[in-house]
Amino acid sequence: MQEYKPVKEGKVREVYDNGDSLIIVATDRISAFDHILKNKITKKGAILTQMSKFWFDFTKDIVPNHMISVDVHDMPEFFRNENFDGNSMMCKKLEMLPIECIVRGYITGSGWASYKENGTVCGIKLPEGLVESDKLPEPIYTPSTKAEIGLHDENISFEESVKVLEKIYPGKGEDYAAQIRDNTIALYKKCAEYALGKGIIIADTKFEFGLDENGDVVLGDEMLTPDSSRFWPLEGYEAGKSQPSFDKQFVRDWLKANPDNELLLPDEVVEKTVDKYKEAFELLTGKAFEA
Repeated sequence: MQEYKPVKEGKVREVYDNGDSLIIVATDRISAFDHILKNKITKKGAILTQMSKFWFDFTKDIVPNHMISVDVHDMPEFFRNENFDGNSMMCKKLEMLPIECIVRGYITGSGWASYKENGTVCGIKLPEGLVESDKLPEPIYTPSTKAEIGLHDENISFEESVKVLEKIYPGKGEDYAAQIRDNTIALYKKCAEYALGKGIIIADTKFEFGLDENGDVVLGDEMLTPDSSRFWPLEGYEAGKSQPSFDKQFVRDWLKANPDNELLLPDEVVEKTVDKYKEAFELLTGKAFEA
């Protein structure tokens, strides 16, 4: 049996080269505040992979995506075991574009901080009188450049995203920049409306796109998971304050409250976090999560 080693390892994901495809594995590692914690969050990788699969299927009418299969029986023998079953996705190889496509439907986080300061988010002027967690009149597109691990991404304007892409793809920068912006807004609108009907507000999210062998824009990476998005419960939503979320909030709150934590979480924080991920999956897909 051929052994495989990751060709790329992020904080929580590993990428394996499978010749004409890639196998992306979402591990059960969890990171917060740019550190990988010592705990594993049981089945987190599988929940995230299955959630991305759900959204890729749901949106393939808007833009093609890189997913080929999440069935390990379609993958080399090395992946056919419990370490990879459920949390691995075989994907088309893409030439990834160096832009994080961020879309915000509600004002929160760094966007809220910026708005309080000068009435703008990433240089976009917003109406006066918004309060924290307010729904924006229309979703806004706020791209950023992708930084190397350990460095922070930098927010850029749409015009700057054109320049970044034009440098790499002369004569095509404007076209690619407009395509990824329009796809980002269209994906967000369709999915946010669907999620709202299931009791979840998608406050903001990020997408990543690449080019296939024909130079066509294809959606890659992960999609609308609690790791790449801010999910809030619709029940109890009230603008004017911060909202509870379906992600690493328990983890972040506990780490902040316990500065001497040595990056090790108590079991109950791990369990609550797993339950939140599962709850989001089950609300959105209408199916029980089966590991």
